[in-house]
Amino acid sequence: MIISQQQSLLDFNSFSLDVKAHTLVTLASESDLADFVYQPDTPYFILAGGSNLLFCEDFNGVLIKPDFKGKAVVDEGDAWLITVGAGENWHDFVTWCLANGYHGLENLALIPGCVGATPVQNIGAYGVEVKDFIDSVKSYRLADGEWQTLSHQACQFAYRDSVFKHQYKNTHLIIEVTFRLPKQWQRTLNYGDLKQLPETASAQQIYDLVCQVRAEKLPDPNTLGNAGSFFKNPEVPAAQAQALAIAYPELPIYETGDENIKKLAAGWLIDQCGLKGRQIGGAQVHQKQALVLVNQGGATPKDVVELAWLVRNQVAERFGVLLEHEVRFIAAQGETTLDDMMLQLERNALAAEQDA
Repeated sequence: MIISQQQSLLDFNSFSLDVKAHTLVTLASESDLADFVYQPDTPYFILAGGSNLLFCEDFNGVLIKPDFKGKAVVDEGDAWLITVGAGENWHDFVTWCLANGYHGLENLALIPGCVGATPVQNIGAYGVEVKDFIDSVKSYRLADGEWQTLSHQACQFAYRDSVFKHQYKNTHLIIEVTFRLPKQWQRTLNYGDLKQLPETASAQQIYDLVCQVRAEKLPDPNTLGNAGSFFKNPEVPAAQAQALAIAYPELPIYETGDENIKKLAAGWLIDQCGLKGRQIGGAQVHQKQALVLVNQGGATPKDVVELAWLVRNQVAERFGVLLEHEVRFIAAQGETTLDDMMLQLERNALAAEQDA
């Protein structure tokens, strides 16, 4: 176990924002947990790869970074059961699966972050969600040291959501994730650029195209700070989607499995508002992909928050659709929301005026 005080988080968040944590605890093995002392009055946040976070200010509590590694494979006859440490790099794991003939995850290639974060967010891309392949999640309850293995059903997966974002948020540390990859592989080609592939496309072809498209459309956080897709694709009543389709025939609309609910493309909505390239301070709506907000250099958390607020308001004014941020907002005491952060910024500005 490694404990750092007043730790800079510049290298621990893909937005490359210069913020600090009061304490950062890195856990490299399960034996480290025996030495971990839980303090009930201290704010906690579990930090994975830092690729889907916006640190809105310095964090005044304890950040816990699980760095558990390792992979184990069990042959169940009709499927492979693969148990992976939470600290393993997600894309490297997908690549390793493909190289070893374990197919199913190729649509999720090149998504940044660690394996332990994938069930929290229920990551998804190109018509596939990680929940489709998660068998169970092994966790450790910080308050009393209780081990718990959650079944797929117990994880309460939903669109970019799970139990780990609600009642288990920052209370349960994910140790490892077990994936079930059926040997009877079924390719998914009905989404976006994958439609151009032949019906006989191999898993390698899918993987290669996904990596190519993501590299072309999405900025590399190693060169341009960002947290990937900033907003969720909004789900709206079917009647509203139909009305918007009449007004905007080019609007991409997706099925959700519920005939009364449709999903819209958030990036398209933002693009139609002419927001590509819009900038506040060092934060900018990406020139190629409107769904991504980037740090052009020297951006502050305030810049990103205000830009997100601008984007959401303009989409709401034009389309009557309220975007919800996919990126998790982290304030001094823990997770927060865009609305609460804007309210805090307004209060700070008012207090500054009064002091002046």
